[in-house]
Amino acid sequence: MSKNKKLEHPRDQITTIISRIYKRGMTTTSGGNISIIDDDGHIWVTPSAVDKGSLRPSDIVCVKKDGTIVGKHKPSSEFPFHKAIYECRPDIKSVIHAHPPALVSFSIVRKIPNTNVISQAKHICGPIGYAKYELPGSSTLGDVIAEEFKKGYKAVIMENHGTVLGGSDLTDAFERFETLEFCARTILYGTQIGTPNYLSDEQIDTFEAQVKQTIPVQDNTTHPSDEVEKRLEICKIVQRSCQQGLMISSYGTVSMRWKGNDFLITPTDVNRWDMDMEDIVQIKDGKREPGKNPSRATWLHQEIYKRNPKINSIIMTQSPYLMAFGITKTYLNVRTIPESWIFLQDIPAIEYGSHFKANNNSIIMENCSTALIVENDSVIITGDKLLQTFDYLEVAEFSAKSIVLGASLGNMVPIDDNQVEDLRKKFLS
Repeated sequence: MSKNKKLEHPRDQITTIISRIYKRGMTTTSGGNISIIDDDGHIWVTPSAVDKGSLRPSDIVCVKKDGTIVGKHKPSSEFPFHKAIYECRPDIKSVIHAHPPALVSFSIVRKIPNTNVISQAKHICGPIGYAKYELPGSSTLGDVIAEEFKKGYKAVIMENHGTVLGGSDLTDAFERFETLEFCARTILYGTQIGTPNYLSDEQIDTFEAQVKQTIPVQDNTTHPSDEVEKRLEICKIVQRSCQQGLMISSYGTVSMRWKGNDFLITPTDVNRWDMDMEDIVQIKDGKREPGKNPSRATWLHQEIYKRNPKINSIIMTQSPYLMAFGITKTYLNVRTIPESWIFLQDIPAIEYGSHFKANNNSIIMENCSTALIVENDSVIITGDKLLQTFDYLEVAEFSAKSIVLGASLGNMVPIDDNQVEDLRKKFLS
């Protein structure tokens, strides 16, 4: 799980997360609620009937342990089930309830998304519970949800309603919420173009059990101005990726070549939304910056830089439309519009497991073009300047989205060979 780095008042934590959920289109002005229970047993919760798009810390309500309400608004109408969860699960310190479209789709057809669709989701989300429909805001609904949480679940699909998730803190709960909605979206988009394939528990366990090769530690680390500038650039792109829905809390690695084969890379176990310059890890002469844990994909980035001197930045992420192709073994034909083909040309896919360090990584290196899909895991984008690489990611995701959405209209008609040759002569010669 990602580490919660900053100590903030519950009011500020809740306001930050509800804003992210709203801006990412995962709840509506009136829908959804978040709560935190503090060490004194007081519950801080979003108010009832206040715009989620403009919520301020002063709007957050505190329901004290004795039931006294402190604040200028009424607590959320769904407060009863928040309270019921805390009473039956002392390990849960924060709860998120919302109506994100993909998870609502599952709730109204009365199904649970299979989180084995991507590698890390099973361990982040855990097993998913299912609560039968009851009247919103009722004590009966609280009882039904509490019964699911008593079984050990931290994520529950609410029949014809939405979802509710708990966590050891709000960062943990949001990471679970965002990852589960991502799984649901990827499955839904995948069904538009093919049949989703799922990983076995054994495949996921093998991924998780990879021996973390200890990277030697540098004796001394310096941070000259050009290195600091690259740190800032990485942080801006990570933040932008999260805001654009191209990266989620639980997954995403960005790196930049610094000089020679030395590079900077994002860390492991740090929430991508909250990443800052101090978190970035310097890799110099094959050694890591002291006191920091670089991404588990560091070895892969290092090999790409060594073998491809023209590549100076790498983004490894999960975006829903690209991963729709990654989970269905469907070929992503980027001959959609001229820009897509000029930037990307072809996007090969490799089997899940090819990216394990224990395996021969020659397959990845041989296919290391601008974009590469690792089935049921990620997309790897490479380029020169980091902003250019991010642009390639956006173009790839937009291309994938156009194909997924167009599937309901008819078969894709790609740019033909003659048109491609004209593009090649004009833009790539």
